[in-house]
Amino acid sequence: MKIKVGFGFDVHQIKEGHPFIVGGVQLEHHAGAFGHSDADVLVHAICDAILGAANLEDIGYHFPNTDIRWKGISSLLLLKECMGLIQAKGYQLGNIDAMLCLEAPKIKPYIPQMKIKLAEVTGLDIDDISIKATTNETMGFIGRQEGVVAYAVCLIERL
Repeated sequence: MKIKVGFGFDVHQIKEGHPFIVGGVQLEHHAGAFGHSDADVLVHAICDAILGAANLEDIGYHFPNTDIRWKGISSLLLLKECMGLIQAKGYQLGNIDAMLCLEAPKIKPYIPQMKIKLAEVTGLDIDDISIKATTNETMGFIGRQEGVVAYAVCLIERL
């Protein structure tokens, strides 16, 4: 059995009046992440981890922000595409461990919904998806609520 690990990172600006989609779930907040797709920072980091583990470039390579097809699209659809790419290479996803860094809103109440959404797309058990959140202790662009960051690692294994 061949096991590989991938790491993903993403960052998005937060702007007033934009929806705030994280892990496929819309958060209740006055501002949200801004980007070409739905700007789901968590799913983007997970996509990069999955693609990186399989040596398949990154999310920008497969879904460039210059391509109108991806404008406003749900990032869960991008994740579904990434799953197909690794399966075509003979891999299956083993687990996801992710970390969000933002000042507000609090993420804990949304984590169960996020896990369900991610499990539906990836085929993982909810117990194989870890989502954590922290603040930046009011420092930097995250502390000023100008942006949100996500990190993710995943394990893939040869089918």
